[in-house]
Amino acid sequence: MFGFGSSKSVVGLDIGSSSIKAVELKKVKGEVHVAHLGIEQLGSDIVVDSMIVDSGSVSSAISKLFSDRKFGSKLVATAVSGHSVIVKKISMQTVPENEVPGLLQTEAAQYIPFDMNDVNIDYQVLTDDANEPQMDVLLAAVKKDKILNYTNVLSLAGKIPAVVDIDAFALQNCYEYNYEPSPSSTVALLNLGASVMNINIVKGSTPLFTRDVSVGGNQYTDSLQKELDLSFEDAESLKLGAKVGTVSQDAKLPILKQVTEIIVLEIQ
Repeated sequence: MFGFGSSKSVVGLDIGSSSIKAVELKKVKGEVHVAHLGIEQLGSDIVVDSMIVDSGSVSSAISKLFSDRKFGSKLVATAVSGHSVIVKKISMQTVPENEVPGLLQTEAAQYIPFDMNDVNIDYQVLTDDANEPQMDVLLAAVKKDKILNYTNVLSLAGKIPAVVDIDAFALQNCYEYNYEPSPSSTVALLNLGASVMNINIVKGSTPLFTRDVSVGGNQYTDSLQKELDLSFEDAESLKLGAKVGTVSQDAKLPILKQVTEIIVLEIQ
């Protein structure tokens, strides 16, 4: 991540179900450079359904990644997704900016299926015209135990949580920085991980629809393993293009195609 406007850089850290990815960027004469980049693989059942199950293994992997790739900063920006994350565009009475948080606490209760004491809330006002009687607000709520699940692991690894974003919005930030979309352009942003796919449909810089779907690259591995009677490791290698035993392309491709069709249906 960027350390722009500050003497301290922030490391962007993605804790996935199959690996941990980290990147640190810097600006040199107005251009963005990758200062440090790395990936550390995780074993199965360490991160399940976007929840960290084995905190010790994840914190050790983070420490090893930072040490091996020589990341200098302890400040970390990460992101969360899954069933504990709620994103909703709501309409409510137009009020001055300083009154929005108080009104939002009341309005949000009808959209969030959790006890309001159990969630952290953030928002973005989408309506520019203060004279409109109603204003659109993008509401984001995350269960506190979900955030603690990630920040506790970072602290255990000796890192300092600086930012906890939502995966779909982190993806959107990258898209906007790189492509500077026009206000009229509508784009579907997809982040396909090992077990979860983040979908964010954006018009200009406004999210129209966000959703996390429990499909990903592991479905290819699981199908290859089941249909061809392989170990998980051999199926993963086959998915990545390696030659495994006597398995032919003709045997592999129909299985991969079938999974792809399922994922495409989820996107549609």
